[in-house]
Amino acid sequence: MRPALARSWLLGEAFTLAVASAVHGGWLVAGHAHPQARTAEAVIATVLVLAAFETWRRPAHARTAALVGQGFALLGTLVGLGTIVAGIGPRTVPDVVYHVLLLAGLAAGLVWTVRCRPD
Repeated sequence: MRPALARSWLLGEAFTLAVASAVHGGWLVAGHAHPQARTAEAVIATVLVLAAFETWRRPAHARTAALVGQGFALLGTLVGLGTIVAGIGPRTVPDVVYHVLLLAGLAAGLVWTVRCRPD
């Protein structure tokens, strides 16, 4: 696996979660503040950034770092989608669309990571 490619994918995912966290913090879009979603998205983004950092610090462990980071993010996103379905989380169309697209991106990243042979 190429650590630079894994790092780029992880950082891209982290960026989208950081933007979502800022939206739910009420900093980018008025009327979409949701403190619990903001916190969850910030935690997931941080885990993805740490996984990306690990691909740089220890390139031999890039695959493992990508699997762990994306696995955590996928689980957290599923929890977020569950809160939307249960009526606890934000239920706007953009939130639902974002979660579905994020799940697709995380799943694609996980499949790609699993299929890549370690260098």
